[in-house]
Amino acid sequence: MTFANVLIMLSGVGMLLYGMKMMSGGLEAIAGDSLQGILRKATSNRVLGVFVGAIATIAINSSTATTIMTVGFVNSGLLNLTQSIGIIMGANVGTTFSAQVLALLGANIRLDTVAAGFILVGAVMFIFFKSSKIRNIGYVILGFGILFLGVTTMSDGVRPLRANEGFREFLVSFDNPLFALLAGFVVTAIIQSSTATTAMLVALLLETCPDTGVPIFDIPFRTAAFILLGVNIGTSLTTVIASIPASRDSKRAALFHIMYDVIGSVVFGTLILVFPGILDLFTNTWAAPAQQAAMFHTIYNVLTMLLLLPFIKYVAVFMQRIIPVSAEKTGVIHERKLVHLVDQMSRAPSMAVFKAHMETCRMWKIANENLNLALDAFFEKDPDKTKAVFENEKTINYLHQQITTVLARITTMQLSKADTKKLSDMFVILSEIEQIGDRAENIAEYVIAAAEEKMEFSKTCMEELTTTRQAANELMDLALDAYEKYDLTALPKIKELEDKVDGYAKEYAQNHFSRLKEGLCTVKSGVAFTDTLIDLEKCADSAEKIAFLME
Repeated sequence: MTFANVLIMLSGVGMLLYGMKMMSGGLEAIAGDSLQGILRKATSNRVLGVFVGAIATIAINSSTATTIMTVGFVNSGLLNLTQSIGIIMGANVGTTFSAQVLALLGANIRLDTVAAGFILVGAVMFIFFKSSKIRNIGYVILGFGILFLGVTTMSDGVRPLRANEGFREFLVSFDNPLFALLAGFVVTAIIQSSTATTAMLVALLLETCPDTGVPIFDIPFRTAAFILLGVNIGTSLTTVIASIPASRDSKRAALFHIMYDVIGSVVFGTLILVFPGILDLFTNTWAAPAQQAAMFHTIYNVLTMLLLLPFIKYVAVFMQRIIPVSAEKTGVIHERKLVHLVDQMSRAPSMAVFKAHMETCRMWKIANENLNLALDAFFEKDPDKTKAVFENEKTINYLHQQITTVLARITTMQLSKADTKKLSDMFVILSEIEQIGDRAENIAEYVIAAAEEKMEFSKTCMEELTTTRQAANELMDLALDAYEKYDLTALPKIKELEDKVDGYAKEYAQNHFSRLKEGLCTVKSGVAFTDTLIDLEKCADSAEKIAFLME
């Protein structure tokens, strides 16, 4: 294996990661209610999720690509952790299809052909079309193609190993089950494709003497079985690589993939050692060694899926405990998921409305925190905090879409007059909260512009912003607390604070014009200052509007 092969393999890793990033970004751009609705319906229950994963893997001939796509979907917020677990289980079952085809027909399908088609179609749509929707779809397709090309490029980088006779003999020289399992694991980890490793093993078993029909490579079936157990573990490493730049839920999905394969291998490896007669079921049923290996691969993955399928929700909770939200990021970067509203919504209408109220309050808290984070970035000129603001804004938009979808379902319930009004108000409130999030994003963009233009703000200017911020914060915190508790007694104070913020905004805008005439500030810095004042005033207006909806 030369340096050039190593370079090709590493370039494949790079393309895989970049393809996933393109796919995730494109999906976020085009993911409206329709696309997310289809994905949620496709994985609305665990069995259907497994079916989707299996069919997707068969269609593209790669469980690696399917699991990486799933990580991308989770990172985009299109799937939650529980849904992704079902798809990963299905992908492990779907990946056995190629071995079955190869064992029966002695042929296989190349993923690079699919990659070329995706890249061609995606590039044409992205380059030659003006519609943003078509361009975004093309960007996603292009990302899929680059992802697929990355997988095939990694395999091409180690192609000399596949054709090496000594390497093939390496695979079959392990009578010790542990060594056989490690051989399957290591080879798959290097090649980054369980389909390729399994196909190599099946191809070896297909090699027979033309005269006698006896297999050329005498590989004991038990050795082949343990190699296949190791193959399943090895393929999960690619998912780990893909989850490195992704969200914590994506990392949880990758961790589940490893644990799922390890548990399956340990359970069935132990059964084979304790009850070796299990393997006789295969050798007595199928005569050809290649068919025996292919059927073991399929049945093993199906049984592992059936073993863990009933525990998907518990596994998801366990993954969240293993990889919790980082303590230093709590309240700064929020994960894109619902906390109080779940898929299995309470059948009691009043409880459903109560949970929706709690989820709306949570979204408002995130928006308020994000506004303060943006203002901190403005005062401190901190680019890292602006990145967190943009990430939190994605979460706010996601929550708006998700909560609105659930509210629409709740409206079909038999609601009381009071709950009907609360629910109707929530649609307006969610829109106002999202506007607060948009204002925070605006302020973060001013920070970036100020850094690029090297703007400077006077001490008086910063003091005026601080005064306005303090009044706006007091108003927004009070309004949130009042809405959370349905406390109407706070409304007079909220009105008083809103008038104060309006007064500050008008007074300080006039002060700015005076400074501008005196040459004490520049036009560009003045625009950023007045825009920030306006954004704070609009946030205060939104908070007041929400509070007075309780009347």
